[in-house]
Amino acid sequence: MARSTPLATSPETLVRLLGVSKTYAQPDGYDIRVLEDITLDFHPGEFIALLGPSGSGKSTLLRIVTGLQEPSYGTVLYRGRPVTGPNLKAAMVFQSFALYPWLTVAQNVELGLAAKGVPPAVRHERMARLVELIGLDGYEDAFPKELSGGMRQRVGFARALAVEPELLCMDEPFSALDFLTAENLRSELLDLWLDQKIPTQSILMVTHGIEEAVFMADRIVILSKNPARVVADLPVPLPHPRNRKAPEFTQLVDQVYKVVTGWDETPEARQEEARAEAAGERPRLKPLPAGHLSMLTGLLELVADRGGRDDLYHLGSELLLEVDDLLPVTDTAELFHLATVEEGDLILTDLGRRFCEAESPERHAIIRAQLLQIPIFRLILRVLESKANRSMVKEFFNDILEEHFSVKDSEIQLRTAIYWGRYADLFHYDPDTETLYLPEPDPGSEEPASPA
Repeated sequence: MARSTPLATSPETLVRLLGVSKTYAQPDGYDIRVLEDITLDFHPGEFIALLGPSGSGKSTLLRIVTGLQEPSYGTVLYRGRPVTGPNLKAAMVFQSFALYPWLTVAQNVELGLAAKGVPPAVRHERMARLVELIGLDGYEDAFPKELSGGMRQRVGFARALAVEPELLCMDEPFSALDFLTAENLRSELLDLWLDQKIPTQSILMVTHGIEEAVFMADRIVILSKNPARVVADLPVPLPHPRNRKAPEFTQLVDQVYKVVTGWDETPEARQEEARAEAAGERPRLKPLPAGHLSMLTGLLELVADRGGRDDLYHLGSELLLEVDDLLPVTDTAELFHLATVEEGDLILTDLGRRFCEAESPERHAIIRAQLLQIPIFRLILRVLESKANRSMVKEFFNDILEEHFSVKDSEIQLRTAIYWGRYADLFHYDPDTETLYLPEPDPGSEEPASPA
């Protein structure tokens, strides 16, 4: 069925973000900044996708827009008025369904209406209409445990729409569903939006899928990471229905992919690094990309077989990988100087070609040489070599990392460092005692060169 044209975008501003920043205080006094100076306007009639790497603050920004979280700095305006608490004109659809298991479908859908004091008869009438509209007719008395994942998410949509929000916010609403269910639900939601069967004035969706953003949205806002900044604000001029195989569609996906894969090379990031260095501030550890080395090896070999260069978007599509899956691997390849990303293409360096042609021992040696240039690994080796027993508990390094990252991110960073260090034979790790250690030196062998 052909879909109608979406609501014309109004010059009126629905949501205005002015210099919004968000920091989280750490025990050592060093704050972790998640969002940095976000300034954006959202208008009625727009379907906006927020896109960016994992951990780039997309969900935090969504919660700030809806008033569920306060910014540390900056202002959020809704129709010109400051947002100082939960925005009653907005509703949220969560990734994890977030249904009350002890309530039926009907009771879950009516929950927001009951909280707003809507009379029972009106609640029931609106629930019945939405249940039919969203494809839940006949399941009113079912409990969430009786429903499939797709059906539970339909309940989440119906509950959000029941309060007739002007702004519908969605936090990766399709990511927990299987492929076919997600595709069906995307199309059905678009039909409701484009045919104006729901009263919603604007939709703001967090996603990590580039194709999903181009398929659904009228506008794509791309965020960087550590902290999040707006690096691109792109219109999507394609009419609905959108054909994923059309040249215009793939060209736009490729364009977005190039922006996303180049997030860490933004002028703002380089300027901030130069400013901190000039001010003599204590250097901050840069986060390690959580790239799996076996995936890195396979990806580089695949590119090597194709002449040493391949398009990242096409690689992701071929391997059924979303950008969040592929970015940590390509970032790892760049960190190890095995490849570069230029104009959305992954290009092997001379070292990368040598890595692909080498046997396993030489590959480990190449990675070891690269790790010795990374501050966190130099730190780990200095500590281990300075100890009489050549060992140190994992918690010690965790405490150091928490001066630079959040508690959760510190754990992820250390897990990655241990994995890479063991692969490169820089050190060993005992999971029973959670201890990193160096083996006793073999008189007949050479140890890795000590870091300066």
